[in-house]
This record gives sequence, structure tokens and C-alpha cells, in this order.
Amino acid sequence: MNTWFEYILFRAVRAIARKLPFQVASRVGSSLGMAVFRWTSVRRKVTRENLLHAFPGLSEQERETIAAGAYRNYGRAILEFLWCGGASEVELRSIMRLANGEVAREALARGKGLILLSGHYGSWELILPCMRLLLGWPLLVIVQRQRNEKIDALIDAQRRRFDTQSVPMGQSVREVLKVLHDKKVLILLGDQSGSKESVYVPFFGRPAATHRGTAAFALKSGAPLVMFFLVRQTDGTYLVNFEEVESSDLHGSGSDKVDELTRRHVAVLERHIRLHPDHWLWMHKRWKHTSQREAPADAMPGATQDTLA
Repeated sequence: MNTWFEYILFRAVRAIARKLPFQVASRVGSSLGMAVFRWTSVRRKVTRENLLHAFPGLSEQERETIAAGAYRNYGRAILEFLWCGGASEVELRSIMRLANGEVAREALARGKGLILLSGHYGSWELILPCMRLLLGWPLLVIVQRQRNEKIDALIDAQRRRFDTQSVPMGQSVREVLKVLHDKKVLILLGDQSGSKESVYVPFFGRPAATHRGTAAFALKSGAPLVMFFLVRQTDGTYLVNFEEVESSDLHGSGSDKVDELTRRHVAVLERHIRLHPDHWLWMHKRWKHTSQREAPADAMPGATQDTLA
């Protein structure tokens, strides 16, 4: 698609989303996601294969229901992200609340900085204004830059709106260590496939190549690793749940300790996905490097590191 056409289309959709009430924007996104699921083949093969491996005990119809929900969720996440760029602080505060914010506050109070980690779960981009408005914390976020530079600039400007500093993937090590040294907050997503050389940890019954970066930063800096999940409520608003990943028994930052902490945070993510399977982005090729015997599937565009994108 032509770069300028993509940019103009993105601006148009963003302008429309910003003029809609939140609930309407969310429903429009859900409908768009469902239309993609019903009327196109985009990532459907990958989605169905992932769900078959993850939930072999469910019926085909039950897995298809989860798949449809995941597409609706993705559409919602996109439209809600575009909507929030023009929303007031009052509007943003009205759509999300913290279930157990004390978990994150207590972790940051230890004076080692804080790493907030999640996956492409719920409306993940809303966590940036949520943290700033509900907890008052400026953030460093590691991001995957978009191929279209003009669209990337618009997205980056929106992320920076609430005192959020974004750092491109691959250029972030020094910035991350400085943020944690300064007792501040790093936020990222870590649920996409690692390279063949990554550590392989169990994820829905299969070994999944997983980046060590999050665990390595946590153990090297001493920063607590706290996971967060935006769970959609029946009224369309979000409840943010926090859960710290236990690391007090992991002394030092050797590769065995890093691998163990990686296993632990992936297990927490899996447990929360099982609670709300339609909240996760089943369209990625998360198990791309699981086994050379598996038939290849289309690659999912986007980040291949711990990132927010």
C-alpha cells in the first residue's frame, strides 16, 4: 500500500475515533475486528493452529468462539488507542480503575525502580495513560517502530502525551539501566517470539522461544518485575490487575537465573490468558521456532523483542 495513502487513511480513522464516545469507538472496533475474521483470511490459519495446540480439549466451535473474540479484541484495542489520543484526563480516568494498585506501589517503593510487563492482552496501549493518571508515574516504554515513518511519528507523539519517553527496540539498554538506576518505571510487552537462539520456556504446553531481556534487566538492577493485565468489564471499562513475579530466591544475574525468571513470568502470562483467552492476540506466530517439524505459517508483523507495539 502506498505510504501516503496509509498515512491519510490512518489520520482519517484516528479523526473519526476521536470524535466518538468511548463505548461507541470500542463497538466500532469490535465490529471491524469481526468483519476481518468473517470476511478475510488474515491470520486465521495461524490463529486456529495456535488455539488447537493451546486448547486441545475444547471443541472446534469453542475454539472458534475464542478466535472471533480475539479478532474483536484487536479491533477494539486499535480504535480505543486512537480514541484515547484526543481524550481528556477526566474521560480517561472514567474508563479504567486499579484492582490492586498497592502491588505496584509497594514494589516501586523498594527503591530499585520497577519493571511493568504484560503481553498483547486486552487494550494494552491504554496502560500508558493509565499509569500516568492513576499512579502518577512517568514511564520509559520500549517500542517497535512502525514501517511507515509518518504513522510512527503520530503514534509516538500520542504515547508521549502523558510524560512517557519511548525508546526504539535495539537502542534501549543504556536508557533502561538509567531509568532503573534512577528508581523509575520501565514498561514493556514480552509475549512475541524470540529468535532461535533465545531461551525456550513452556507456554501452553509447547516450548516457546522467549527473549531473556526482561528477566536480565530485573536481575541485574534488582528491580521488581510486576505484570499487569487490562481486563475488560461488562460495561466496556477496564480493571487493571497487577501480579509480582517472585524473584527473591534468585540471587545474581547468571544465565540460569535469567532463564528461570523468564519461565516464571511466561507462566504468569499464560495463567491470565487462560482466564480471558479472547483478550490475547492469538494471531501472532508465537511458536514460530518451537519445532522445525511444524509446518511454517505466515509471520506476524510487529515487534520481535520485549516491547510495546
